[in-house]
Amino acid sequence: MDEKPNIKMIRIDERLIHGQGQLWIKSLGVNLVICADDKVSSDSMQQSLMKSVVPQDIALRFWDLERTAKVIWKALPSQSIFVIVSSPKAVLTLAEQGFPVGEVNVGNIHAKEGKEKISQFIYLGEEDKESLRTLRDKYGCSFNTKTSPISSDGAQSLEKLENILG
Repeated sequence: MDEKPNIKMIRIDERLIHGQGQLWIKSLGVNLVICADDKVSSDSMQQSLMKSVVPQDIALRFWDLERTAKVIWKALPSQSIFVIVSSPKAVLTLAEQGFPVGEVNVGNIHAKEGKEKISQFIYLGEEDKESLRTLRDKYGCSFNTKTSPISSDGAQSLEKLENILG
């Protein structure tokens, strides 16, 4: 197995890259952002909107999940990486394809019919919960629920998340 890539954070955020992402990029001190999403990887309009909020000195890649899982092992030790995906299922898909998952930031999953409120920004449906349970139980994943690097809102929602996952 190749040397483990220098992944600073894996974040789940339905919005993918947006203004708040700049705060994470800065606080993590990364030099590469990978937006791992099957739809956005082939949507140049979405990509250009997202590029506009990432500092120009930060490398940015839009890859589908399969390519992300394959290419991550080619990362150089000098690459400090922030990976952003849109759902717990996307992280699970990466893990199933050999992507190294450790801690995952569950950041922003919108409210929808049939989803349970975890916090102001996190709502989980059955598929989300099942994906997170599998990530925890099969892949040894841990979670945090900080909405931004400067917030101290993670503890309560993390406790609620852990209770719901059982």
